[in-house]
Amino acid sequence: MNILIVDDESVIREGIKRTIQRAYPQYGIYLAANPEEVVQILRSRPIEIILTDILMPGMTGLELMKLSKPSYPHIKWVIISAYSEFAYAKEAVRLGAVDYLLKPIGKDMLLEMIDKLEGKIGREAEIIKESEMLQTNLKFLREAVFRRWASGLDIGGMDIASVIANHPKFQLIMVKMESDKVLHLEHFIIDNVLTELIAQYGKGFATSFDAKSLLGLITMDESRSMRNMLEELRIHLKKYLRVPFQILHTEVIHEFSAVASEVLQMNQNAISHEFEYYATGGSQVIEVALQYIKTYYHTPLSLEKVASIVYLNPVYFSQVFKQKTGYGFKEYVIQLRMEQAKQLLLHPQLKLADISERVGYQDVKHFTQVFRKSFNITPTGYRHEQRTEIRTNDGSLKFPSITENV
Repeated sequence: MNILIVDDESVIREGIKRTIQRAYPQYGIYLAANPEEVVQILRSRPIEIILTDILMPGMTGLELMKLSKPSYPHIKWVIISAYSEFAYAKEAVRLGAVDYLLKPIGKDMLLEMIDKLEGKIGREAEIIKESEMLQTNLKFLREAVFRRWASGLDIGGMDIASVIANHPKFQLIMVKMESDKVLHLEHFIIDNVLTELIAQYGKGFATSFDAKSLLGLITMDESRSMRNMLEELRIHLKKYLRVPFQILHTEVIHEFSAVASEVLQMNQNAISHEFEYYATGGSQVIEVALQYIKTYYHTPLSLEKVASIVYLNPVYFSQVFKQKTGYGFKEYVIQLRMEQAKQLLLHPQLKLADISERVGYQDVKHFTQVFRKSFNITPTGYRHEQRTEIRTNDGSLKFPSITENV
């Protein structure tokens, strides 16, 4: 039996692994720190049990379970969390979790739960797994054939007569993403959401088309609306995807031979089609980013690094940041650093090199250039100017505490 442990804290992952391995050395134990790693393991290993934390970067354990269920219905899910709110437990059970454990997990309780699940899995699970493996292999074969057909390539004599017969009229849906990173998790999300919606609204299938896009083929039920399906798809993708995306679709197609030209047309339309972005909570996300910047402004800060803190695509983060603050990211960081530098320059005991380092510049010359560009005066000139201005009535100099405004 194979068990996957999902938690962003390595100490917890390793602790659970040691406990299970000592009692069940014959089991295969796999570890994942985030949903991306989960997807890659699920695609390469037959997993029977997943123990997952509720709160993880980018996606909750409950969301991960909900998205994975259609593709891996045989897996037994156990939710682990330090949060004992009843709402979590209730939702976990509703989604099909077989158990819910609170941190810190007692060894006896953990092993008792594993022993109970082992009995549930048995021969029935093996039969289900074999059936699912067959379905998965058929899916991959269909994907490969349809991808070549949609690209206008030769399919090597493969028979697609049954597909054509099942879909005398159909529509195509394309979801395209924009990102510089490898999109394993995003493909997994779109595939599962699109497959589930196609089953709800008609019949058909979803397939990966290339590294940044997926295709869905659907014959709609007469009583269902493509508009409603696309809106539901958009809502799900805005909730789960962390990269910009586009949704394109065709009108009703009656000839399979038209698939390649329709796909080509959608790709051409995508050039002028606006990207959409996931529901970020807007101001709340930027508040988190601003707090991080204010705390770590003295360290090397990049747009990409801060965007990753709030799980946003850097391009989108830059746009939202400008919209919410009125400043570009780089402009904001420089202004914050320079304002802090002005406060530090009021302290004569601090050398210019110390101040430069405190506000995130290792090179004093660079710091001086940025300061002068910001205030049209050098740091030394500003310090001299301020020393003159803050003389008290008796002629003595008065400086603020060195901890003020820093």
